[in-house]
Amino acid sequence: MDTAAGYGPLVWNAVKALAVLIVGWIVAGIVSGMVRRRVNATPRIDRTLGNFAASLVKWVLLLVVLIAVLGIFGIQATSLVAILGAATLAIGLALQGTLSDLAAGVMLIVFRPYKVGQYVDIGGTAGTVQNLDLFVTELVTPDNVQIIMPNGQAWGSIITNYSAHDTRRLDLTFGIDYGDDAERAMGIILRIAEADPRVMDDPLPWTRVVGLGESSVDLGVRLWCAADDYWELKFDMLKRVKEAFDAEGVTIPYPHSVEIQKSV
Repeated sequence: MDTAAGYGPLVWNAVKALAVLIVGWIVAGIVSGMVRRRVNATPRIDRTLGNFAASLVKWVLLLVVLIAVLGIFGIQATSLVAILGAATLAIGLALQGTLSDLAAGVMLIVFRPYKVGQYVDIGGTAGTVQNLDLFVTELVTPDNVQIIMPNGQAWGSIITNYSAHDTRRLDLTFGIDYGDDAERAMGIILRIAEADPRVMDDPLPWTRVVGLGESSVDLGVRLWCAADDYWELKFDMLKRVKEAFDAEGVTIPYPHSVEIQKSV
């Protein structure tokens, strides 16, 4: 009887601890779900941040539940908090780089200098953003090479986002012979550009003489188009202008070498 009476408080404490764990787990899940939906409902915040915030809230609440459960069994919460604080400090010192990447990941997700699917150049490394999580950014180059970049390095670099805007300006340069009519050549270029439906009317296509090279008169061309049409328009313009110059007798010069022989 005495043994059973001695186990009575322990059993009662175990029942209370189990009840606290179950209720705490349910409450943590409900609150984390609310946080996730609230954050993800904000258009300027990436979904990854919503998932991270929800997970963080859930584990913080579960930590509070754990402290409460230990308190039921008579373990002092202050001692536990001191131990957790020391452990957190030690882990933080050991994982400085990782925590820096985590902080940078949060900044990238909040401020969104680039998003998944956009073509960017980060500190000299260019590619399409395949994935962005809290620690790394995954890029894929045009030749299908995967590049994994720590977020700390990405956030601290110059970021050039080629897909940030819906439109882009296409700059091209064509060289013609000094003996050719520059005005006529510019007219050919403009005619080809204006005939292409991908070239925008506002701003209008622009062409000027931009340089006098060693063997050519350089004609600069500026065209505005949708960002998605940029590369195909560039390749088509180069091909069509070359074909038009050939058909209409405009010469595209190329470097020549002259061999001089000295007679003895």
